Amino acid sequence: MRKKSVVEIFLVFIFLMLTNTSMSQNGKTALLLIDFQYFYFEGGSSELENPLPASLNAARLLSHFREKGEWVVHIKHGEGPQSEIHENVKPLTGEKIIVKHEVNSFLKTDLFEYLSENQVDSLVLCGMQTHMCLEAATRAAADLGFVCIVIADACATKDLKYGDKIINAEDVHYSTLATFRPYAKVFNTDAYLKNGE
Repeated sequence: MRKKSVVEIFLVFIFLMLTNTSMSQNGKTALLLIDFQYFYFEGGSSELENPLPASLNAARLLSHFREKGEWVVHIKHGEGPQSEIHENVKPLTGEKIIVKHEVNSFLKTDLFEYLSENQVDSLVLCGMQTHMCLEAATRAAADLGFVCIVIADACATKDLKYGDKIINAEDVHYSTLATFRPYAKVFNTDAYLKNGE
């Protein structure tokens, strides 16, 4: 009886693995560009460390997705001064724009519904800030069953303070990326584009 139970569990596991693999192959991939807004750039109200290079790498990803005719979603946090999406990744007419008011891009928005309706099951994520909205979206997406890829050099963050300790932006950035390992793959832009994902 015990052996039968183990075999049955094993068969169910194999079935689920094959089903998930099939879904991934038949599904679509979308690029999520998170909070590339002017307030994070030089002279902005919440300036980050090296936001311009991150946006230029995001622009390369955006061009790649547009050329392939794949889904693109622009996400921005709130409305108001300097909240417009930066010109380097400016949306085209017809591209989806989601305005959020929470850290998590899926919370109180139609992002999940939009992706599901368009049969998207894999996400390429980049944006600002690495340790906040980018991380929150990646965690939420993984929990919702999406295959997640984060593009490390198309993200940016800033120095943080905890008590009397200052954590520099580079450490914040890379420590956040290190936490993605259980639920997301992490690539730089060159590696992602070279692999023809």
